[in-house]
Amino acid sequence: MTLLADSVPESAREEIRRLLHGPCDPTALSALITLRKALADDPGPVYGPGRGALLLRRLRALAEALPPGAGILDDPARLAAVHAAAAVADPSLCLAGLVHHLLCLGSLTELSDDPEGLEPRLSALREGRAKGVYLITEAGQANSHLATATRADLDPADGSFVLHTPGPGAAKFGSAGTWGVEQTGVVLARLFAGGADHGVFAFMVGLTDERGPLPGVELSSPIALDALPLDYVQVRFHRVRVAPAHWLSDGARIGPDGTVHDPAGSPEQRLQRTLRVGQGLWAAMPAVAAATSRRTAVQAVGYARRRRTGSSLAPGVPLLTYRTQQTVVLGALADAFALTCAADGALAVRTEGRSAAPPGPEGGEEKMGFTPWAAVSQPLAAYKAVTVRTAARLTAECQHRCGFSGQLTANRLAAYQGFHHAFDTAGGDSQLIFYDIGRSLVESLDERKQQQEQLPDPTSPHWWPALLRRHQDDLVGELRRRGGADPASDPFERWNPLLEQAGLLGEVRATLLVADDVTRVLGRLRDQGLVRALTPLAALHGVLCARRWSGSLLALGTLEPADMAALSEATDRLCEAVMEQLPLLVEVFDEYGDRPGVAPAPPAAALTWTLGSAS
Repeated sequence: MTLLADSVPESAREEIRRLLHGPCDPTALSALITLRKALADDPGPVYGPGRGALLLRRLRALAEALPPGAGILDDPARLAAVHAAAAVADPSLCLAGLVHHLLCLGSLTELSDDPEGLEPRLSALREGRAKGVYLITEAGQANSHLATATRADLDPADGSFVLHTPGPGAAKFGSAGTWGVEQTGVVLARLFAGGADHGVFAFMVGLTDERGPLPGVELSSPIALDALPLDYVQVRFHRVRVAPAHWLSDGARIGPDGTVHDPAGSPEQRLQRTLRVGQGLWAAMPAVAAATSRRTAVQAVGYARRRRTGSSLAPGVPLLTYRTQQTVVLGALADAFALTCAADGALAVRTEGRSAAPPGPEGGEEKMGFTPWAAVSQPLAAYKAVTVRTAARLTAECQHRCGFSGQLTANRLAAYQGFHHAFDTAGGDSQLIFYDIGRSLVESLDERKQQQEQLPDPTSPHWWPALLRRHQDDLVGELRRRGGADPASDPFERWNPLLEQAGLLGEVRATLLVADDVTRVLGRLRDQGLVRALTPLAALHGVLCARRWSGSLLALGTLEPADMAALSEATDRLCEAVMEQLPLLVEVFDEYGDRPGVAPAPPAAALTWTLGSAS
């Protein structure tokens, strides 16, 4: 894994491995090395005509880095590390792998009451011999997750289901356009029995084989999505017969009289139970965001160190000499460290939550608001939203500071930025998640004023989480003063004018999760050299976050104008401290050991040149 200099003590090496890859054991770490080599030796896009065999070959490489057979999804840390490695090599492959493993296979594993009835498709998916697809989004309506129109009508004669797309707006959108290979989809549809709506369940459906779409399955022409390319299409179902065992019933059953008995208790709780497989995706996304952000930051630092300016102000000096460049690229390194800590926090939540019982009618679970996501798992939805948004911003800033070189395909910064920007909407819209979290906090937090902790100096890593807690209290108080907690008012009339502030509050809550993870991870480190290097980096993350949040912090009086001037001074001091530790920091975060820098341009020897000649 990370190739460290001999001067780094073994105790620090072990802590660095734990920091970057979570609690992966030596077998998992060895599998990651093999995976990285396999991906490097087998390049090329995994989308487009004739690329199905390559995609399956790469999905098999991912599967071989995971536990075999039925245990393929049993280790959240290993799942996250494998998909993080895929993202660094090829963001499109990462998306295909996330859908294949965490959504498609995750649904089959968590929701089926008859795994043997899913064969042989289940084994083909586990071994990477078939591609998995997850079809939830419908093209014709906003918030289609809450208003699924695709139908699965029970046939009481034999217990099978008839899957049907009732109109053009109910067509599913997804990456199901890979021709020439076997594709198995998990399709979310509304179950009807005896004319009654029993909520949204998942169904396993064969979509294509080597010759094309299976009977009753209709695929559209390809749909381009350049920010995160895969083989996207719309999918319609024309009365496709689904076997009883392919209903992912999740504890529900159908009685001899055709009556559906569902332990969820209501259509709303049924949707939450069906969508709980999203927790695996959300738990992995911070690790993916962290890995691409570390790669991006190390590339940007390498570029700024080597690239010399022609400015008359200081001709010939490296870009990194400029404080404005330091603030961005060292800030990217600081944010990448924060995302790495968030990956640890998200995996801890996921590991603890895997042992919890699924939601039921008496569980008092979070009620759905704008989306189902925060109701499924508020902390994991928050982690997904804040980490992909941070990674998208960080990568865009590094791209900008690397000039035209930051846009070159070979450097992958555009691909990383496109991936995370697309995931701001995909996997649960981040802004809607923040709205729901903010609304929930206003309606549920204790109204009594919390005791405010003393703020340390801004150059302390503990300053930012302490400030965020104050700001969270201030935002809750402001929204309550504006009627956000009034149970007598109509929910839409109450929240419609407050959504902007509710979204800010939700984002503050998610940002606080990350800030607390930073101090927690920093506090468990024992190697003092590593602590000295990471402490100013952690503090720099907090100070730069506060500068980005300055409008909201000043508007509510959480900070005063004089405090902002002090933040500029703290930023300068922390940049100087990070510069002193930069060789070790780059070594720590360069987990591939290749000292990357954004390539300024392809070398002349690698290009083919054509010289014009006189006629």
